[in-house]
Amino acid sequence: MANTQTVGKAGKSAAMRAGIAVGAFVAVIAVISFFAPDDLYNWIKAFHVIAIIAWMAGMLYLPRLFVYHAGAKMGSETAETLKVMEHRLLKIIMNPAMIIAWILGMWLAWAGGFFDDVWFWIKFVAVVGMTAAHASLAKGVRLFAEDRNERSPRTWRMINEIPTVLMTIAVLSVILKPF
Repeated sequence: MANTQTVGKAGKSAAMRAGIAVGAFVAVIAVISFFAPDDLYNWIKAFHVIAIIAWMAGMLYLPRLFVYHAGAKMGSETAETLKVMEHRLLKIIMNPAMIIAWILGMWLAWAGGFFDDVWFWIKFVAVVGMTAAHASLAKGVRLFAEDRNERSPRTWRMINEIPTVLMTIAVLSVILKPF
C-alpha cells in the first residue's frame, strides 16, 4: 500500500530528524555547561519550558486531528493525509519534546532539591498523567494508521480536554507552590 510506505518513510525520516534535534540539544547543553556553568540552571529551566510548550502543542493538536480523522471517510485522501500528519506530529514533535521535558524536569528537581516539596509531587503526578495521555494518543495514531479507530469525533473532543486539565494542575503547582 502506498500509504503504509509513505508513513514508513515518514517514520524513518522523522526518527532521524528527532535524533539530530536531540543530539543538537545535548550539544548545546554541553557547551553551556562548559562556558557558562553559573547560568546552567536557568538555561535548563528555559529549555524545559520550551520542551513543555512543544509537547503541549502536540498534545492539544493531535486529538483535534483525530476529531477530523474520525469524521473522514476511511481510505479518502483526507484520511490518508491525516495519517501522515498524525504520525509526524507524534514522532517529530511530541515524542522528543516529552523526553526532553522529562529529562530536564528531573534534573531541575534534583538540582533544586524539590523532592521533599509537596507541590513537586502534585506536579509529578500531573506529568505522569500527561505521559499516560501521550501514550493513549500514540495508540490512537497507531489505530488510525491501521483504520481501526473506534472513537467518535465527540469522544476525541472530550479527550482533547485532558491535557489542558493536567497542564493546569502542573503549572499551578509550580507557580503557586500551595504546599
